[in-house]
Amino acid sequence: MGKKQSLIHAVLLLPPVFALLLWSVQQVRDIALPVTGLLLLSAIPALLMLLSEAVSALRRKTLGVDLLALLAIGGAMWLDQALTAAIIAAMAATGRWLDDYAAGHAEREMSSLLAKAPRHANRLEGGQQQRVPLDAVQPGDCLLVKAGEVIPVDGRLDDALAVLDESTLTGEAVPVTVHAAALLRSGSLNAGDAFRMTATATAASSTFSGIVRMVEQVGRAKAPVMRLADRYAFWFIPLALLLAGGAWLVSGDVLRALAVLVVATPCPLLLAVPVAMISGISQCAGRGVLVKSSEVLEALARATLLFFDKTGTLTGGKARLVAIHVPDGAATDDVLRLAAALDQMSNHVMATAVVQAAHERGLGKLPLPTAVNEVAGAGLSGELEGRRVVLGSLAYVSSQLPSLSPWAQSLQARLDMEGASVVYVACDGVLLGALELADRLRLETPRALRMLKRCGVSHIAMLSGDRQDVAEAIGHGIGVDEVFAGLQPQDKLAHIHQARARGVTLMVGDGVNDAPALRAADVGVAMGAQGAAAAAESAGVVLLNDRLDRLAETVMVAQRSMAIARQSAVAGMGLSLLAMLAAALGWLPPVYGAVLQELIDVAVIVNALRALSPPAGLGQQQKLTVETVAQLNEEHALLNPLLQQLAALARAVPQLEHSQLRAELDQLQTLLHERLLPHEQKEEGQLYPAMARLLGGEDPLAALSRSHQEIFRQSRRLTMQIEALPVPASPLELQELQRTLYSLDTILQLHFAQEDELYQSMS
Repeated sequence: MGKKQSLIHAVLLLPPVFALLLWSVQQVRDIALPVTGLLLLSAIPALLMLLSEAVSALRRKTLGVDLLALLAIGGAMWLDQALTAAIIAAMAATGRWLDDYAAGHAEREMSSLLAKAPRHANRLEGGQQQRVPLDAVQPGDCLLVKAGEVIPVDGRLDDALAVLDESTLTGEAVPVTVHAAALLRSGSLNAGDAFRMTATATAASSTFSGIVRMVEQVGRAKAPVMRLADRYAFWFIPLALLLAGGAWLVSGDVLRALAVLVVATPCPLLLAVPVAMISGISQCAGRGVLVKSSEVLEALARATLLFFDKTGTLTGGKARLVAIHVPDGAATDDVLRLAAALDQMSNHVMATAVVQAAHERGLGKLPLPTAVNEVAGAGLSGELEGRRVVLGSLAYVSSQLPSLSPWAQSLQARLDMEGASVVYVACDGVLLGALELADRLRLETPRALRMLKRCGVSHIAMLSGDRQDVAEAIGHGIGVDEVFAGLQPQDKLAHIHQARARGVTLMVGDGVNDAPALRAADVGVAMGAQGAAAAAESAGVVLLNDRLDRLAETVMVAQRSMAIARQSAVAGMGLSLLAMLAAALGWLPPVYGAVLQELIDVAVIVNALRALSPPAGLGQQQKLTVETVAQLNEEHALLNPLLQQLAALARAVPQLEHSQLRAELDQLQTLLHERLLPHEQKEEGQLYPAMARLLGGEDPLAALSRSHQEIFRQSRRLTMQIEALPVPASPLELQELQRTLYSLDTILQLHFAQEDELYQSMS
């Protein structure tokens, strides 16, 4: 429908343009042509279009900006001002065509995705490659993605690494490198060598299909780009009619009234507003943000109240392995290996984290389980190397065990207090251990919230289904103004309804349970890369790259686009008002008024085109390349197992025998001196000076350098305690050793988090 309407308006533009060209030829060559009749006839299609829209507006009890254009064309035809009528008809048709272009621009920005949609997949069966239709791919299938091919379905990488171009999904043009067990999203392009992957979803439920559905929804959505223009027209139209009527009444010359209407024709509104909107939507699309309509862009610019869902929004929605808990004498790697092998057959976020952790620890190729049975939200079981393995929640695993050990009950009670998630692992009826997982706060979350505050968002609230204490520990630590916990979907909806009475509301979410609140808010924002399809379809804004700082950037773009649109409209109407006064005094005939109006149009359009450039704070070149940030993050990822070992040893100090404790401490000390401390020294001596030059200022990394000093101090303290540890050690000495381990773990966790956030903000 949108393309058909755009074609109609383009056709409406042809008659007046053709007639004006013939008039120009006649003026130059003095050729006898029925130009006057053609000029009058060429204005009739635009007159009928404007009449139809004016009647529709009156039925809705509103005044559209086209009323003046309708009166100007009708008056010019009535007074035999054929040239004036044709010029105004051409302007009106041009405005309508730009209106259609703006309404469909979001779709055109994203519709290139459809051309890249894969149609087939290369399935590996028995060592042979088979080209199969996309719909034939099922979870668990082994696929081959060749160089230059698009990943057909969501899955998990089987090979050591892959180089992907994710620009279709994220807007980031630089290829990224992912490693074994990483989740792969359909729609990404293989920018490196061929690799193997295991499908974890069908084509219909994969990321790319969800985005295609959103693009189709954008095509069905109407973008009322003239909302701002209609607000100005509310007072501009009566003023113009009053001035035209007064000029006619005072002078007795009806041509003066026509001249006033001609220069009052609100083409600056018809043209400048859509151009600025187009530019803003284009800017957002280039940053991996789908803004579904210009009405949404305008509401973003006025937003003052922001609501966030916690899981998957403020946090990453991706679990990570924090620790492995085992009873005395059990091997942690064995527990992780069994759990990861079974979790290969699950698409749950916790399963992905477990498999990823096993690859990071170098546990080798995982065997494939058989007879796998998964109970949604509880756990899964299966046969693995002749043994029956069960993993999942405590309730699920204990239901398949003869009895539950006090060790598991005590661990569950402690982790409940900490708000952590835990996966228990049992084999052949024996509980082997538990995997502690946590959902990590998004690296860009604190920076994004600070940026949104600077953009005029006065109140930020977090909505969560978690316990109040767990939610507050996250929310208040990152600058959220208010925390609402223990909420059901209907509770989130009630909070949004109440807030809309106080200002323009934004709601950010990613799950199915967020869909009602997203639809109820003035602007719903969905995390589109991994969020639920229901959330994305209910939202007016979709963050295709799942980065919260992109929302803040989108608000900045919206504010600048609306400011330029408003500036262009006001300037255009101001110039038109001066021209109206001149026309009322008889100084500006209708034809010259129409030409002057065209010049005003050109001026405001040129000004509106400034919205094509990014806001001042977003125009800088990247300070760190994507490859550099990926390398720095990878170095931290390689050190994560050391941090896990440090935390686990700190907890286990009181329970270990002296010989085992000494062996664990010696191993930890070797890792510290061979891996961690050289890493920190390299950062202090090479990376920080380079980053300081990019950031500017006297000493922008002073706080992080101070953290390095504390890491070296605590490491030296630990070394001295290990060397002086007597046999047997007293409870006080063990307590001091444990305190040092905890202190070192805390400072390292904080330091790595600060560095990760800094790297992210500089990318």
